Amino acid sequence: MEARAAVLPLESRRLGTLEQLYLTFFWFSSNVHWGAILTILVQAQVLVMVGDASKGKGVGTAIAIGSLTGILVPPLLGAWSDRVRSRLGRRRPFMVVGTALNLVALVGMATLPFLKTDNLWGFTGAYWLYVAAYLMANFANNVATAPYTALMPDVVHPEQRGSVAGWYGLMTLLGNGVGMGLASSMVSQQASLAEFQGQIYRVYLVIGVILVVGVLVTVLGTREQPLTTEPKPFHWGSFLRGFVAPFRSQDFRWVFLTRMLMSMGVFSVQSFLLFYLRDVVKDFSVFGRPLATTPELAVLGVLGLLLLLALPSTVIAGKLSDRYGRKRVVYVAGAIQAVVAAGFIVSENYLAALFIGALFGVGYGAYESVNWALATDVLPDMDDAAKDMGIWHMALTVPQFLATPIAGWLLDTFTAVGKEGGRPTLGYTVIFSVAIVYFGLGTLLVSRVKKAS
Repeated sequence: MEARAAVLPLESRRLGTLEQLYLTFFWFSSNVHWGAILTILVQAQVLVMVGDASKGKGVGTAIAIGSLTGILVPPLLGAWSDRVRSRLGRRRPFMVVGTALNLVALVGMATLPFLKTDNLWGFTGAYWLYVAAYLMANFANNVATAPYTALMPDVVHPEQRGSVAGWYGLMTLLGNGVGMGLASSMVSQQASLAEFQGQIYRVYLVIGVILVVGVLVTVLGTREQPLTTEPKPFHWGSFLRGFVAPFRSQDFRWVFLTRMLMSMGVFSVQSFLLFYLRDVVKDFSVFGRPLATTPELAVLGVLGLLLLLALPSTVIAGKLSDRYGRKRVVYVAGAIQAVVAAGFIVSENYLAALFIGALFGVGYGAYESVNWALATDVLPDMDDAAKDMGIWHMALTVPQFLATPIAGWLLDTFTAVGKEGGRPTLGYTVIFSVAIVYFGLGTLLVSRVKKAS
């Protein structure tokens, strides 16, 4: 029992509906931020900077480098926050500082791509400055979100984790939807350069405002009691051993691996969906009626339907997992994502893309909500909850470093090969096939988790 001395006493208190909303609202604002950046803004800005032939490598390189801090920072920030003794609590100070740094990074992402620079390492200097700003934004976001992920095990009663996980899933979907909606409606790479620049400035301004509102709602609305007991001292040797320690738990290893594989599938599709609609579908009409005028708006149509179907799925799945077990929900959710993703390969019209997005949303929403609960179920040591959740969070960021550059290289390489052989869409066939493999493995291997039912 001594090992649990540092855990906050509020962990046993049941939260009301409004308190669950306050707790998870920062996750909404963070997902607005990444929903806009990862699905629309990176692709549109990189395409303008590097051109069509190198767009896959450009997007893959930017996202891979930007994700580095998401791999290295969360466990360290989580361990640090476990030991903070502040009147604001252990997690909230990091949320405030991280959000402030993020705002500075967004200014760089909005302005640096438009500088006049020479070529450097295969791309323009402006491209590399943009990548540096993206790296800073990822670092700042992790300063805020790595400690924030531990608020759930800190303040949520164990019997409510599935329900609150449903809220996290809901905020993931709502945030992504709002972010994509903002970016796709405000930005078009088909605009003139001057007009495109103005669009970029405006959308980053709106994202910054939403981040500020999000952090204020959660920081002011969540009761986090300051740490009153003496925390364990921090030693680098102990930290490095602690970094490895969660992986000694077989269940934690499998939850981490399966989450990583599922995220690799998502990023392999999401990061290049804008290009797929632009290069393959091209005509955004359904039954002769145009539903979108730009690829950015076409992305919103596909992912908007995905999120619309995912919304009820996330709430229902969280509650079902409390009653019937996490793994059963994951099996169904993962299988839907793997099977439906194959539709992008066999069909190349916009109606099919909309249908695929809708069905994919059912599986995606269920998986997102239940995975939070599954992770908290298998935490090896609640006294190091933030550090271990930070390590688990790496399963969301490592895929950006691995899957996105791999998919980008495959896209550019096999598109060039396909054009020579009369199959100009071959690159997309390859990356979507790889994504299906990721989804299949991520679903099947959940069976190895023993602690969760």
